[in-house]
Amino acid sequence: MLEGTEAVLAAQLRRLLPHLDERQRRLVMGAAAGVLGRGGIRVVARAAGVVESTVSRGAGELDRGPELSGRVRAVGAGRKRLVEADPGLIPALLALVEPDQRGDPESPLRWTVKSTRNWPPS
Repeated sequence: MLEGTEAVLAAQLRRLLPHLDERQRRLVMGAAAGVLGRGGIRVVARAAGVVESTVSRGAGELDRGPELSGRVRAVGAGRKRLVEADPGLIPALLALVEPDQRGDPESPLRWTVKSTRNWPPS
């Protein structure tokens, strides 16, 4: 491996990766690893500050060809909705607002007269 290749690669990835989505990042890192050849996945992972499996996954996606779904993540991937993780969240938030709630009770629009400036109440 050439002297300083990892430093040059790290500088390039630091400038480029923040502008890409998850899938594009994986593909760029996978392509860089492919160009470097044997040991490229480890070098790119270290230069980008990611785990080797991410770079390996990007290289695999490049080998499989373009994906036609247009999705960045797999179906069902990503963070779950907060109400699924904590079913009591919405009732708890409503209980905070209800005593000082104003407006039409039939309307989904709610507002409150609580003040963040005068918190906690005396």
